[in-house]
Amino acid sequence: MAKSITSTLMGILVQEKGLNIDEPAPVPEWININDPRHNITTRNLLQQTSGLDFKEPYSASSDVLRMLFIEGDMAQYTTSLPLKDEPGSKFVYSSGNTNILSRIIRQQLGDKEYYSFPYEKLFYKIGMNSFVMEVDASGTFVGSSYAWGTARDWARYGLLYYNRGVFNNERILSEDWIDQTVASSDGYGGGRYGFQFYLNKPATKDTTKRRFPNVPSDTFYAAGVQGQHVFIVPSEKLVVARLGATTASDYEWGADEFLQAVINSIE
Repeated sequence: MAKSITSTLMGILVQEKGLNIDEPAPVPEWININDPRHNITTRNLLQQTSGLDFKEPYSASSDVLRMLFIEGDMAQYTTSLPLKDEPGSKFVYSSGNTNILSRIIRQQLGDKEYYSFPYEKLFYKIGMNSFVMEVDASGTFVGSSYAWGTARDWARYGLLYYNRGVFNNERILSEDWIDQTVASSDGYGGGRYGFQFYLNKPATKDTTKRRFPNVPSDTFYAAGVQGQHVFIVPSEKLVVARLGATTASDYEWGADEFLQAVINSIE
């Protein structure tokens, strides 16, 4: 669920520093306008449509394992990869995209502000007091992974989104960023992915299909390894944080039925 946290931090950066997410992403390796990767925008990185040739499956030859366990500078490794698809044209889930976002935040802020930024601008403001983010060998927060918090921390995080960016009467994240986060792109499942969050909206090509058919379509959620989730269900005034280690290959733990039971219990 670290990816969703990185999206939130990018949203705070955008509102404080004015970064335009629809311009070419500020990535030094892509500054040459003749480089086809120059056209990758920050929005593309957020929506997992960068077009970079990044292999996410956890197999021996995957880019994600090399990035996480061998490469010292995870963002630099990902930015070195060639372009496979036109930016914005195809969804390919990539932890590498998120680590590029994390380095963009670092470069926009400078190191002194960067290392305190998640804590002062997000975690401490909403009471995620146990939360820890790890850095890679280059000193950049691992935006895709290695973010540790209690269930209460994660529930508070979900509550921030349920309250549309406000916590304890303080605006943390803009409503516009919340709206963009839950807006459908041509991503996962044909319109079921936003800014590093999954959406329970119907697929664009088959409106009868939703990831969780027994749960309201306005549900959106952060998803982590082995079935960790934070669900936000605005229509039911509900936030659910689930931590666990589901060992099934598809990480299926009965979330649809569980959420339906929770909703039924509070109605």
